[in-house]
Amino acid sequence: MPQRIIPKLWFNHTAREAVDHYLEIFPDSSEVSVSHYPTEGLLDFQQDLAGDVLEIQFRIGDLTFSAINAGGEFRPNSSISFLLNFDPSRDPDARGHLDQLWERLTADGLVGMELSSYPFSSHYGWVEDRYGVNWQLMLTNPDGDPRPFVTPELMFPHAQTQATEAIELYTGLFENSGTGVIARYSELGELPSEETSPQALAYADFTLAGQWFAAMDSAVPQDVTFTEGVSLVALCPDQAEIDRLWAVLSTVPEAEQCGWCKDQFGVSWQIVPQDMPDFSQPEAFGRLLGMKKLVIADLS
Repeated sequence: MPQRIIPKLWFNHTAREAVDHYLEIFPDSSEVSVSHYPTEGLLDFQQDLAGDVLEIQFRIGDLTFSAINAGGEFRPNSSISFLLNFDPSRDPDARGHLDQLWERLTADGLVGMELSSYPFSSHYGWVEDRYGVNWQLMLTNPDGDPRPFVTPELMFPHAQTQATEAIELYTGLFENSGTGVIARYSELGELPSEETSPQALAYADFTLAGQWFAAMDSAVPQDVTFTEGVSLVALCPDQAEIDRLWAVLSTVPEAEQCGWCKDQFGVSWQIVPQDMPDFSQPEAFGRLLGMKKLVIADLS
């Protein structure tokens, strides 16, 4: 099944460098496509990007990512991370491969949770790499239900208990969607804080259009929240689907630009046609810059 939703990572003039780094350290990875900015017709703040890389699509495991090459307005953070499942039932040296990747990702990075044994995994760690992208590396229980190597995980703000509501909204929007594992903090023992609701999710996974995602309510207060640093690109077959998703997911008018929008939880989405024009042409790029919700008939 073609991938319907693509995580997009924002880089400050370093998309090419970052993607090359990921292609080097992840063994099952490849570049899918690359596009460039036009050499003319850019806005003033984009002039230093003329002719440079605009977007690179690349794969890690079975998941396609997009890397956008832009300015310093945004940076990825821990509100959306990527859970990496090392499954001994599929890889006899899963622990060794986890350790190798951990060493590469932590170089010039910031460790959030040390690589160690935890109640949910005998070998797990959380790291923010040198580009701000957050990864959770976990040795998976081989007796559990299989999951893909990479799962995007959304972390909702502490004490707001929004993860369940978000999962219900998202799974209702996309066909071939459903829920998987649901684990509440109240089921795991003592609540992490007085502000934590018994209904707050410690972990849940779910599918959207056949793709696995995960979500949690943060156990502790966070100094970051959702931004355009990591967004979700929804590929649409026609204008009707763009209109349908936009009507639900665009809730912040000032965030609407070039197909970007924010939902009621602050998660950034890009609602775009699955066949996009070549934006290296100044005319096409100019038409894009003039839109909020994308209108397919006016793009080309």
